[in-house]
Amino acid sequence: MVNKVILVGNVGKDPEVRYVSANLQTTTLSLATSETYTDKQGVQQTRTEWHRVVLWNALASVAEKYVKKGTQLYIEGRLATRNYTDKTGVQRSVTEVIAEEMKLLGTRPSASANE
Repeated sequence: MVNKVILVGNVGKDPEVRYVSANLQTTTLSLATSETYTDKQGVQQTRTEWHRVVLWNALASVAEKYVKKGTQLYIEGRLATRNYTDKTGVQRSVTEVIAEEMKLLGTRPSASANE
């Protein structure tokens, strides 16, 4: 069986960093992927999907240092669904991409500013 996800998209907001313990870091980010298609009337449309991506340990640390809103990323990982109870006591579930590999794509703004 295979549980594999590959995404290339743009980060929607600055990553959220948390420390589960003194030596266990997690970073969560939202990644937008888009597809363009032509509808029945011949008009070009764009559909955007938002993905919740969770990074752990070394990947979380890299994301904290280098990933900002608008950064283009390549993410490779697996899907995971977890259940939780919200603040109002309602049982909910969320599907996340647990990242196993991350690559920063494009140019870094700081690199072009120093050249």
